[in-house]
Amino acid sequence: MSQQVSDFVISRLNQWGISRIFGFPGDGINGFMGALNRAKDNMDFVQVRHEEMAAFMACAHAKFTGEVGVCMATSGPGAIHLLNGLYDAKMDHQPVVAIVGQQARMAMGGNYQQEVDLISLFKDVAHEYVHMITDPAQARHVIDRAIRIAKAERTVTCVIVPNDVQELDAVPVPPRKHGSLHSGVGHAVVSSIPPSGSLKQAADLLNAGKKVAILVGAGALHAPDEVMKIADLLGAGVAKALLGRAVLPDDISYVTGSIGLLGTKPSWDMMTECDTLLMIGSSFPYSEFLPEEGQAKGIQIDIDNKMLSIRYPMDVNLVGDSKETLKALIPLVKYKDDRDWRKDIEENIKDWWKTIEAKAMNSANPINPQRVFWELSPRLPDNCIITSDSGSSANWFARDLKIRKGMMATLSGNLATMCPGVPYAIAAKFAHPDRVSIALVGDGAMQMLGINGLITISKYWKRWSNPNLVIMVLNNGDLNQVTWEQRIMIGDPEFEASQEVPDFPYAHYAEILGLKGVKVDDPEKLGAAWDEVLSADRPAVLEVVVDPNVPTIPPHISFQQMVNFSKTLLKGDPNEIGVIKQTFKDLVDGILPHKD
Repeated sequence: MSQQVSDFVISRLNQWGISRIFGFPGDGINGFMGALNRAKDNMDFVQVRHEEMAAFMACAHAKFTGEVGVCMATSGPGAIHLLNGLYDAKMDHQPVVAIVGQQARMAMGGNYQQEVDLISLFKDVAHEYVHMITDPAQARHVIDRAIRIAKAERTVTCVIVPNDVQELDAVPVPPRKHGSLHSGVGHAVVSSIPPSGSLKQAADLLNAGKKVAILVGAGALHAPDEVMKIADLLGAGVAKALLGRAVLPDDISYVTGSIGLLGTKPSWDMMTECDTLLMIGSSFPYSEFLPEEGQAKGIQIDIDNKMLSIRYPMDVNLVGDSKETLKALIPLVKYKDDRDWRKDIEENIKDWWKTIEAKAMNSANPINPQRVFWELSPRLPDNCIITSDSGSSANWFARDLKIRKGMMATLSGNLATMCPGVPYAIAAKFAHPDRVSIALVGDGAMQMLGINGLITISKYWKRWSNPNLVIMVLNNGDLNQVTWEQRIMIGDPEFEASQEVPDFPYAHYAEILGLKGVKVDDPEKLGAAWDEVLSADRPAVLEVVVDPNVPTIPPHISFQQMVNFSKTLLKGDPNEIGVIKQTFKDLVDGILPHKD
């Protein structure tokens, strides 16, 4: 049997080092399903429950491996379902290739069933490269370019293949004539370093600064040693954007933790008081949490020129790889003998962790969600992989967990979409089957897509060398993050019709699927519950019944936000008494920790 275009595409992906595709079948990609079956010894097809999950998992694969993630979907509705996960990859700068089917060429333009203008559909999310293969001789260079551009630009690309083209005879070697292309496999090794003059300008500013603050993001994940070295030379504190949570461990005395709406008070204080800002590999979006314009001299390192000087007006912009740029910059930086700034930061951090513990241990009805994360923190297995969904779970992920060296941790950063928590954790197990994977999600996201993810886990978990995968669900019956945004941002009480989440037996459902299920509604049993699921002989769901009235207060509350919150209570919030009680406890702990 001659090789078909679909066989060639799968083989070419394999030549690029790709050995896993996340997807869901359909008649628009039947040719690919046959090819995947024939290539099953070399290409692992992971069947998900929904195409959106396939795109999330491809994004997570890229985040956890640094490789190109690949997802596949059928024509029309299947292709449409990929979009949210693909935007997550695009906005977090992850290399993902989407391969989608299309109706037969002779039907296109005839308003045929499931015919969608896929090139237009994907033109934004995959704007760097989206093409349709209409001739078998195209397959080689279209696949090559899609993978190479995804990797080089750290973005999403898309290849569309009509179903009849998938079954045509392949042309592995295009004809040698005018109009043909002969592409090859292989990524270029890029080691980008700014010019020496720019490095000296940056060093001069850093050496002149008396109060240096460092902000790191995902672009610094591969440069922890260099970040620590320059921070030590400068006597600086280091704040972390959410995508950079795992750059440095939280047990380092000068690491101030997360920054922004979900950030810490030490990060806020450091940014409001610094005279010099060094931003490394971050596109952190909230300028109001950076120094006030004109307050600090700014230096930014980013591999993407387009991302420079858009959050803060930088004095020196360095285009380059974070690790290599820091290596070149460090010899030019002088050690600061005056450590008063560093000492102030360290004392602030010590006080913050006491405050966080006090807030976590406050009583609630029935369990304080902060305590769920505080109890997990010392129990985190070495080298585990942590994922968080968007929502209130992201607040406690950002503030209460102490990340240690060797761990990975991520969430949907710039898109901040609901639902990636569970598929991220599943993709982590496929990428690193020997490591413990932990997803921290709310009940809203769990009901939207996470429950489907449990079915995928039940299908595949016995393949993993280490079966430990824990999905922790905050069961508060409320879309809690939005509820608090309504209260604080616009001064409206909770709108129960939009915010209430129906009850669901998450732990029991896990048991039905043959997984471990544990439900806890007693704070004194929380630690033991974590121990039980983390030591289980199979994937587990920990369902924790938590109080929705514990406030997700930012590290700094503006006057307008206080006014809005007061209006909320005056208008009569349905949970007014609980809200007032829990908010008062948290505010007291910000001043007098350990007072309940």
